[in-house]
Amino acid sequence: MRRDVKKVSIFFLVAFIGIILGGLLGEIAGNIPYLSFLKYGKEIGFENPIVLNLLVIKLTFALTLNCTISCIVGFLLSIFIYRKL
Repeated sequence: MRRDVKKVSIFFLVAFIGIILGGLLGEIAGNIPYLSFLKYGKEIGFENPIVLNLLVIKLTFALTLNCTISCIVGFLLSIFIYRKL
C-alpha cells in the first residue's frame, strides 16, 4: 500500500514539473515566429473570484488553468519519462 502511494506521488510530481516546464518553454518559444503555435491555448476557470467575508477575515478564491499546446507536450513528455523510470 505504501509503495503505491509513493508511485502516485512521484507520478504527480513528474507530471506537474512537465506541465510547468512545458508552459515556460512555450512562453519563451512563443516569441519565435515559426514556434508561435506552442503558445496557443485556452484559459479555463472562474471569471470573477469567489469572495467569502467572515467579518474577521475575508477569503478570496480564484482558479484559472491556462492550457497551451506546450503544456500538453510537456505533460506527455513527463509521462514518457515517468514510464522510463
